[in-house]
Amino acid sequence: MAAVVYEEAQAADRQTVHRALASVLTGENADELRPWHLASAVEAAGGPDEEVARLLEESAHRSWARGGSATAARALGRAAKLSPSTNGAARRLAHGARAAWEAGHVDVALGMLERAEGFSSPSTVADLSEGLRGLIEFAHGDVETACRQLTRDMERVTDAGQAFRLGSMALRAAWAANHGELQRETLQRLERRLPQGNFPNADLLPLLREWWTEEGGGGADDRDQIVAPGADILTELSGSSWLLMPPSPMAVAWGIDSALQEALRRETDTLRHTDQMTALTQALAQTVALDIAQGSWTSATANALKGFQVAEGIGDDHLAEQCRAGLGWLAAVRGDEQTVADFAARSNEVWVPRGVRVFSACAEWNLGMSALFAGRAEEALDRLVRLTEQGHEAAHPTVAVLAAPDTAEAAVQAGQRARAEEQARRLRRWAERTGAAWAISATHLVHALLASGADAEKQFRLALDVPGARSRPFNYARTRLLYGEWLRRARRRTDARIQLAEAAETFRRLDATPLLDRTRAEQELTRQHLRRDSAPARDTGAVLTPQELRVARLAGQGLTNREIGAQLLISPRTVGHHLANVFPKLGIVSRADLARIDFGDGLHLIG
Repeated sequence: MAAVVYEEAQAADRQTVHRALASVLTGENADELRPWHLASAVEAAGGPDEEVARLLEESAHRSWARGGSATAARALGRAAKLSPSTNGAARRLAHGARAAWEAGHVDVALGMLERAEGFSSPSTVADLSEGLRGLIEFAHGDVETACRQLTRDMERVTDAGQAFRLGSMALRAAWAANHGELQRETLQRLERRLPQGNFPNADLLPLLREWWTEEGGGGADDRDQIVAPGADILTELSGSSWLLMPPSPMAVAWGIDSALQEALRRETDTLRHTDQMTALTQALAQTVALDIAQGSWTSATANALKGFQVAEGIGDDHLAEQCRAGLGWLAAVRGDEQTVADFAARSNEVWVPRGVRVFSACAEWNLGMSALFAGRAEEALDRLVRLTEQGHEAAHPTVAVLAAPDTAEAAVQAGQRARAEEQARRLRRWAERTGAAWAISATHLVHALLASGADAEKQFRLALDVPGARSRPFNYARTRLLYGEWLRRARRRTDARIQLAEAAETFRRLDATPLLDRTRAEQELTRQHLRRDSAPARDTGAVLTPQELRVARLAGQGLTNREIGAQLLISPRTVGHHLANVFPKLGIVSRADLARIDFGDGLHLIG
């Protein structure tokens, strides 16, 4: 009724009421509500008003500072309509576009950008919006195009700190495409744009230069000039804009995952209380790979699922795929080959045409790991060598170095020693370049796989004794498993039992089923008493894979295949495939029987 009365009122009456309300408002929200009433009064009068536009703009920036990006975007859009000058309208629209993008409203942001460019030049709008068009292209379009747009805007913006952030994102786009020439060109243009170090975070520039310089791209004396990320630098990086942070695979490769993990957790906790959905999704997506590396797999799964849901909601394909890649990795180490295959097929379908090789590489790595852990070493090697194959759509140097231990193990099992030696050299170069504990440990591990006798044991021990190696629990447990296998073959059963028991405990905690089964098989060969789960014993044929168990639980709750697929990010067809495996394992014949399964006590029928 109130809306009808308002619509039927004369413009002059509306104007009078809004001005009256604006004049009598009191309380803590008065300064935020008053500009809106004044704006309504001006709109009722049918004319622009710079003073009211200014009040709206100020209110918008206060909301923005509190995390209310969507409110800020609406206020700035309204202020632009009331602006008597084209410069004022362009500024407010450009700022509003930025706020809308931060709130996850990409279509609104693009519309405001286009309107701003109707009032001013693309160069001015790029400066005012802080290079927004390139950032949107990176998330929703072509990464090479995004790199070139971001680089142009880096050279257009007046603020050196903003230029630094845009240059960092341009480099990330070139890295994602594995376009070495474009990456080198972008880095050179960034260094020309920022010859002086008098801007925020300027002391991070040498570190970023080292990150974004390709392996072997420097001169002969460059090794002595490598910038190691010390604690003070990492602290500053963790408090800076996410636009300056390295992509998570690079952070993991450089061994700085722990510092960034803690920083992103703090940022995520803060962002959850705002409507800054783009930054929240970025933080969640970045955290996934870091949590995986640190052995926080439950957290990684939760963040990946939440990040994927939010990214899908705001249409950010890039961040959604980061989350999917993490879930695919977890599926591989947990023995869920069907999910790995589904995710990889989806990734290749979407990202190969768009040239985002880092995602194609992650998909290939996940497929390779899945095959390796299933005992198919030759198939695994065939996939993993593609990560270093010049010109291949899955070739990517960062993913290749992270996957090098898997590639080496597959090569040794497949009897291709030269391939394993190649991976040992790759890891050694990376360890020398970065000093990352995981890379040093992995280098020793691969040398152990290639050695024999006392030298092999020496390398295993060195791998386990690297300071910081324990911070990667899964990698450390794999080293223990491989060492335990070697000890068992050397007929040192007592020593083997110690290593295998520790490995089994970690794999059990992480739910890394294929490697836990492999470890237990080795333990049986050493005649070691095995630790079993506390649940009642069950027939081996009835044990479900982790994904089968998740599907069965949801089906037992009455969800349809489509609803289960939406929750687990798999297709309805894959859900049906899992259920077809579940029924005979549990000795049931219908979904109705699933509702009678006690999933917490040995998978027994109840009632």
